[in-house]
Amino acid sequence: MGAELPPWLKEQLARYDQLQQNLQAVVNQKQLLEAEKSEADRATEELKKAASDAVVYKNAGSVLVRANKDDLLKELEEKTDLTNTRILVLAKQEERIRSNLQEVQNKVNEALKSKQETPAN
Repeated sequence: MGAELPPWLKEQLARYDQLQQNLQAVVNQKQLLEAEKSEADRATEELKKAASDAVVYKNAGSVLVRANKDDLLKELEEKTDLTNTRILVLAKQEERIRSNLQEVQNKVNEALKSKQETPAN
């Protein structure tokens, strides 16, 4: 069993590794965005509960600055919409990468299976 793998199979294995890394990166980005969206949703809920004349603040770097409630609500809703769009894009990328991974895995499995079935000389 000392036979070396053919170059095309090595290439497929390298591609598989690269796809796995890409998938992990996309999943991580998506999780971060989902956390951001959740935080923005909670902030929006709390802001809607506040009285219309309530004094509200928003983060500006490491300081809080006074803000208009309606402007802040609009800003949060825009952020949520943008985040939703980015999450959808990442979900599509994730789906495409998973499909490519499955395709490469099938090719590698077929190659290894046929290699095992052919008798060694």
